[in-house]
Amino acid sequence: MKTARGGAATTRRDAVTGHVSFVGAGPGDPGLLTVRAVQLLAAADVVVLDAGSRDLVARFCRDDVEVLDAGPGEDGQPLARAARARLLTRAAKSGGRVVRLLDGDPGVFTPLVEEIAACRKAGIGFDVVPGVSAVTAVPAYAGVPMTTTGTTSVHVVHPGGRTVDWSRHCGADTTVTLIGTCADLVAAAEGLLAAGRAAGTPVAVTAHGTRTTQRTTTTILSALAEVAASADDSEPTMAVVGDVVSLREQASWYETKALFGWRVLVPRTKQQAGSVTTRLAEHGATAEVVPTISVEPPRTPQQMDKAVKGLVTGRYEWIGFTSVNAVRAVREKFTEYGLDARAFSGLKVAAVGGVTADALREWGIEPDLVPEGEQSATGLLASWPPYDEVLDPINRVFLPRADIATDTLVAGLQEDGWEVDDVTAYRTVRAAPPAAPIRDAIKTGAFDAVVFTSSSTVRNLVGIAGKPHPSTVVACIGPATAKTAEEHGLRVDVLAAEPKAELLVDALAAYGVEQRELAEENGEEVLRPSQRRHSSRRRAR
Repeated sequence: MKTARGGAATTRRDAVTGHVSFVGAGPGDPGLLTVRAVQLLAAADVVVLDAGSRDLVARFCRDDVEVLDAGPGEDGQPLARAARARLLTRAAKSGGRVVRLLDGDPGVFTPLVEEIAACRKAGIGFDVVPGVSAVTAVPAYAGVPMTTTGTTSVHVVHPGGRTVDWSRHCGADTTVTLIGTCADLVAAAEGLLAAGRAAGTPVAVTAHGTRTTQRTTTTILSALAEVAASADDSEPTMAVVGDVVSLREQASWYETKALFGWRVLVPRTKQQAGSVTTRLAEHGATAEVVPTISVEPPRTPQQMDKAVKGLVTGRYEWIGFTSVNAVRAVREKFTEYGLDARAFSGLKVAAVGGVTADALREWGIEPDLVPEGEQSATGLLASWPPYDEVLDPINRVFLPRADIATDTLVAGLQEDGWEVDDVTAYRTVRAAPPAAPIRDAIKTGAFDAVVFTSSSTVRNLVGIAGKPHPSTVVACIGPATAKTAEEHGLRVDVLAAEPKAELLVDALAAYGVEQRELAEENGEEVLRPSQRRHSSRRRAR
């Protein structure tokens, strides 16, 4: 990704003028982007954005996209709207597809009008892709409906330091949505009270709306100025004024998620962490991926080359996959030789568990054997039929595995009469230590939980970053991983019902619900584990 600040695109494309798409970036939650917005970001050559949208570029754009920052200039001050418009038109004149990301919906409190005028003047074609506006999204995430049967109107006010006739917003049947800084909310509270709005009118104040850091405070209009003055003014805040706020207790759904606001450490490679991070987000948590291993080819490829050739020539009766990485390694070797899934014809295929089986199915291969019980090397061995010289024409098994794999499966298959070619398909190398702030967060308990998906993730995390703080909830995918965690002095709080990453996250969410209910039953404040980290240290079992 190439980044420039306040200047024109640095690479020339076509000689023709490009096209600009004004795209709504939504209020903060990436899941609220429209399908069209995602498509345009994926195809963009240049993205012009404000500071808050950079994470969308990393998530949805190509690696070679050029990013132009329309936020603060070199002096740290926000660029004037005219300067932003010039930045946009210069980028479009260099050719290519330009996406202008605008917070929320492009047509609501954005510089869209000025920038469209600049495109018109420069002869640049454009289109507008609506987005989800914070005006409706933030109250919805706060559990505050905008209307009820008794509501006659909804007023949206963005004071922005301007003089407002607050008497127009004083009707008891009017919902008023206020957008702005904390200072704007203080002025709005004073203006509404002076104009005659009832002092006891319910108010909901939301900061960081639609993000996992969202915080909503309910109060009344007479206390709004005090609440706003003490709030975090690092970004725009929203307040909803009206009787609709009284419905929040029934309608709240986002801030009551099982893991809402939790910061969860995921020691896994980025390629494998997708399902875990997605599931954590569904439960309201923020995941931080810390790679603990790097998967690399074997030092000498000859053994794999020989095994793959033997697979094609009918040397094996079975091939057993004990990880997704093994599937990936064999698939890459097939691509190197110009082979495809048809080479597995006549060969029996075993997978250690559901995730590995899914990786095979993505390749077009339906495994013949997946253990129904424990999904591990032990479980796979228990399900594997012994060699039968009458039924099995060939007695040899191909096991492509990691260089540090245990010998349990190999020894068991040999005892059952099979000849096993135990082949190193890939190496697992310990990753470099994470950045100092992450290491400090791990050791000091800033993470609420850590999810371990294998024994190696336990060993490697401890090796490169140290042991998680005793207040951090430890969740393990299976008994073997839990045993390794305990051997390293960690107390295991959560164990998945089945060794699947998604079920591990679900088990963590269930634990979060249990802890919340326990605190409520005892009349205690509901705190995240990181908020309780100054309590007495836990002892390992």
